[in-house]
Amino acid sequence: MTRFPTRRAVCAGLFASSAVAAPAITRAQGAWPTQVIRLVVPFTPGGSTDLLARLLADRLSRSIEGRGFVIENRAGAGGSIAAGQVARADADGHTLMMGHIGTLAFNPSLYANLSYDPVRDFQPVALVASVPNILAINPKVPARNVAEFIAYAKANPGVLNYASGGLGSAAHIAGAYLCSKGGFQATHVPYRGTAPAVNDLVSGAVQFTLTGGPALLPLAAGGQLRALGVASTARVPFAPNLPTIAESGLPGFEAVQWYGIVAPARTPAAIVDRLNREINALLETPDFKATLDKDGAIALKGTPDDFSRLIASEITLWRDIIRQSGITAG
Repeated sequence: MTRFPTRRAVCAGLFASSAVAAPAITRAQGAWPTQVIRLVVPFTPGGSTDLLARLLADRLSRSIEGRGFVIENRAGAGGSIAAGQVARADADGHTLMMGHIGTLAFNPSLYANLSYDPVRDFQPVALVASVPNILAINPKVPARNVAEFIAYAKANPGVLNYASGGLGSAAHIAGAYLCSKGGFQATHVPYRGTAPAVNDLVSGAVQFTLTGGPALLPLAAGGQLRALGVASTARVPFAPNLPTIAESGLPGFEAVQWYGIVAPARTPAAIVDRLNREINALLETPDFKATLDKDGAIALKGTPDDFSRLIASEITLWRDIIRQSGITAG
């Protein structure tokens, strides 16, 4: 499969780019914001998307004068319900969504009748962070590393269950991809969000998951879970001693989630550029980077056009994986 060099090339361009300066919104254009800015999270509270959105909203409320931000969690159908609603919202800069690889790149291949088009119906605003998925197991599973885990899974076909935040979620697709690349069978158990999935992993009702670090690392540090590997192409700064899955027996394996703010299409360019500058400036601050690092996330930055190119590229890159795995969501 040749998607990895292509993806690295895309991301390299994003890391190298910086936000393009744009004129400030003038009073002649009218004050913005004039009301509370709704940042819609298309998943339940407690997952990586929610944690990052709350962190971002808190910091932006300090730098953008107005009535602040409010988080609205609208879970359902892999984020497609909320995404469809945001796509149809007024394009006045007061409704934003924390976009995610699932809602913006996976869903076109998962849903036959998606109510929105990720390319046509959204205006990308700014990339925020990437979160490499981490393979974590319940400590009762007799494996201390990725190789032992795969060997155990192969020797016990169909015995292991893996949890995700829902049918067609990023963790579902990453887990199916791991099973395919690892050559073993496991049963997918979908939950209504990452938090209940992780809770059942801790209890032992399911045996493993492959999802974002923010929901897993604190539990792994406390011994309630065992982290085996990170699904990025290189080790990550927030867990430097955690080997990659690729170096642990599955060369080329990569499953990284990414997040960014999108607005309804036709949102005024001045508002988009203002938000882009504010978010990029925030991503440069040491304390914000340190907070992301603590939560298992890596700051990204770039222009709206950078984000737009990433979305289009990722839709293409993941289409074959989803189809080969036979995953559908509706």
